[in-house]
Amino acid sequence: MTAKINLFLSGLLLLLYSCNSIPACDTVIQNATLYDGTGAPAYIGTLAITGDKIQYAGPPKSFEAKKTIDGSGKAVAPGFINMLSWGYNSLLKDGRSLSDLKQGVTLEVFGEGTSAGPKGNPDSLDYISFGQAMNKLADNKVSPNVASFLGAATVRIQHIGFTNRKASDKELLAMQKTVSRAMEEGAMGIGSSLIYAPGDYADTEELIALNKVVSKYNGMYISHIRNEDYRVMEALEEFITIAKEAKLPAEVYHLKASRKPNWHLLDSIIQRIESARENGLNITADMYTYPASSTGLTGVIPTWVQEGGHEAWINRMQEPVARKRLLEDIRKELSQQPPEGILMVGFNTPSMAERYQGKTIAEASEMRKQSPEETIIDLIIEDDSRIQCIYFSMSEENINKKIQLPWMSFCSDAGSYSAPEEGFRTHPRAYGSFIRVLGKFSRDENLLSLEEAVRKLSGMPAATLGIKNRGLLKANYYGDVVIFEPKTVGDNATFQNPLQFANGIEHVWVNGTAVLTNGEHTGSFPGRFVKGPGASTNP
Repeated sequence: MTAKINLFLSGLLLLLYSCNSIPACDTVIQNATLYDGTGAPAYIGTLAITGDKIQYAGPPKSFEAKKTIDGSGKAVAPGFINMLSWGYNSLLKDGRSLSDLKQGVTLEVFGEGTSAGPKGNPDSLDYISFGQAMNKLADNKVSPNVASFLGAATVRIQHIGFTNRKASDKELLAMQKTVSRAMEEGAMGIGSSLIYAPGDYADTEELIALNKVVSKYNGMYISHIRNEDYRVMEALEEFITIAKEAKLPAEVYHLKASRKPNWHLLDSIIQRIESARENGLNITADMYTYPASSTGLTGVIPTWVQEGGHEAWINRMQEPVARKRLLEDIRKELSQQPPEGILMVGFNTPSMAERYQGKTIAEASEMRKQSPEETIIDLIIEDDSRIQCIYFSMSEENINKKIQLPWMSFCSDAGSYSAPEEGFRTHPRAYGSFIRVLGKFSRDENLLSLEEAVRKLSGMPAATLGIKNRGLLKANYYGDVVIFEPKTVGDNATFQNPLQFANGIEHVWVNGTAVLTNGEHTGSFPGRFVKGPGASTNP
């Protein structure tokens, strides 16, 4: 009898001990305000991370942790998602990703028109598939996670080259097989850029055919639509037709009504998208948070002159008949986009950069004693490049309208930089596009609540992409977590001095590993290749 009583008491003590024991974790954040990424009201609570996952996110709770952080007065959010990044090459050089990491970005998404793979002849040893290209970057040591769409132009180049013609039935079938393989390797879907050659050589029928394959893998279509100024509504209709016919979700890259005579069209754009959404189409958009865009001088050069690739383009611009036609076409473009609003920021040759970097086309035209259109053509020939520019083409009022749209997420449309080479210059969106959502637009201008700002930076884009277990502060979700100071978070980059890191982001974790601590990089590179819903394996 005594032995049975002792056994009972031992069991009771063990039960009481287990009920009162404090759970263990790797890192715990206490007393912080949690913004969970759903848009629900924030609350003061606890977040615990163990391994690469969030172990707990909820009301205050005690943990035995290897590292404890007092988050009093701080905000905790899921890591942010850059829906349009050009960071593949810059991250190959330096995987720290500081310009985005210091804004809380933990996932870079590539693929506007072109992607890192596939490249080369499929039958040769130098061929690299979409999946191999993405694994190459992830294996190269990167701090953020990376993902990508398959570039529609990349597929076209693979099978047709730079010729401006319709795809044959045989070529289209081969292109569809390339799409299928990339989807199985982890592509998010198809990304097109229909204002650049050779992307704009694809007709609507071709894009629908490729996206029908994407739809079978539960992927999505994302597009820099064919026009963003006076023909933007026509381009939007094509985009909606592709989504409808292919039966898949679709997103407009960096939605805008570009150039002053067209600013009023934004209201019609919004109404058309909302009408499509009400009729059952899953249409979304993203934006960068500045009234200026950035691309090459190709932004005012028609694509007919670029057929055949770069060398053919440069040679064609020097042919008298083609040059005469081109001058007239550029003159028409400049009637809507004045040369005073085109700022040159990127050259191939040091001598050209020394003379013209930071100058507008109008200023260069004055320096060279040429017309603006002649200046554009000759600068491209002399530098043997497209020459990166900033176009002041949008209104602050329209930026404010777009910020508040519930179906709008965010992008940088830029690389991610840590220690750029001397003389490098870029658009400030590379250093401030995301942080401005939290500081300028939420806190300072009160255009959206901080809960909504975080949702549009994290939970919403994760859901749009169909990514599992990311984008929310939730148990068993991957530990992509950001701590920031709501009162001080903000941007420092300007058009005159763009290489200025944001402030206010104090700690960042990627897959449970700290990559930013007290604003400083930790030397860790836990980033992974995050695959789309069609992949055979999806970490």
